[in-house]
Amino acid sequence: MQSIDHFDLRSFDLNLLVAFDALMQERSVTRAAARLKVGQPAMSHSLSTLRVLLQDELFVRVGTVMQPTPRAAWLAGPVRAALGQMQAALHATPAFDPATEQRTVRLGFSSEVELLLIPELTAVLRRSAPGLRLISRPTERNEAHRLLDEGALDLAVGCFEAVVQRHRSQLLFEQALSCVYNPKHIALKMPISLADYLSLPHALVTLTNSLQGCLEAALDEIETELNVVSASSEFLSVLATVAASPVITTIPTRMARLYGPRFELALCPPPLKLRLPAVSMVWPLQLDRDAASVWLRNTVAQILHTTERAACRIAAG
Repeated sequence: MQSIDHFDLRSFDLNLLVAFDALMQERSVTRAAARLKVGQPAMSHSLSTLRVLLQDELFVRVGTVMQPTPRAAWLAGPVRAALGQMQAALHATPAFDPATEQRTVRLGFSSEVELLLIPELTAVLRRSAPGLRLISRPTERNEAHRLLDEGALDLAVGCFEAVVQRHRSQLLFEQALSCVYNPKHIALKMPISLADYLSLPHALVTLTNSLQGCLEAALDEIETELNVVSASSEFLSVLATVAASPVITTIPTRMARLYGPRFELALCPPPLKLRLPAVSMVWPLQLDRDAASVWLRNTVAQILHTTERAACRIAAG
């Protein structure tokens, strides 16, 4: 590719090329000014400037027509081609066809959202976008924006800190919580009482050293602690623990509905009003109108909507 002397071009107003092309087409200062919707003095000034910069008369009046000099005639083709390329580039939209696109997409998740989304997203990509490959990674609330800034992530989905101006976001769903337990190990009267809920041994998901885990902020808000006997960083590990032991867990309802029945677990609402942050997806501003990113975001939103309906059917039996 030919190198461009940006400093040389900076000293040349590229609008002058538009004026030159209009003069070449109209062969009249008056008609060229009308074509560009500028005054005749402005067009005459552009022609004077061109003559100085190019050291050539460019157009000479012959009767009522402005005839181009050999230099102008030679420039006409390249200038028109360059303007045509610029116009095409400015109005073009990069083509995106999911069926043929080849790229790797990097997604960051909170752990429960990854389990809700990745299996179905992979299936959708295999059907509709086989050239798209996924790399997913656990992403904590306080690091999502940094990873997006660094280009380590194309999209983050989960409970993240307030969106910064350089990023865009979309609310996906509000979160609710459910208690999950194995009725073979624990006999509970419904609805579960607050006394039973607080006294029963709990297994929770944690991403820190706190036994209260991902519920810590919600529990602190109502000044309550649970009797936690086991904490793990993985939802499936916690569900497997509940399936094997006389413990209960409290996890997001979508996760409970989708995966609880696979472990033959029962669900019920907790006797406390515990609030969790909503789940959103966040992406860099520079990808806001990128066709591939738009398609991926729409696909993610649709999958989460579909999996919620499927989870409700599973929970209903």
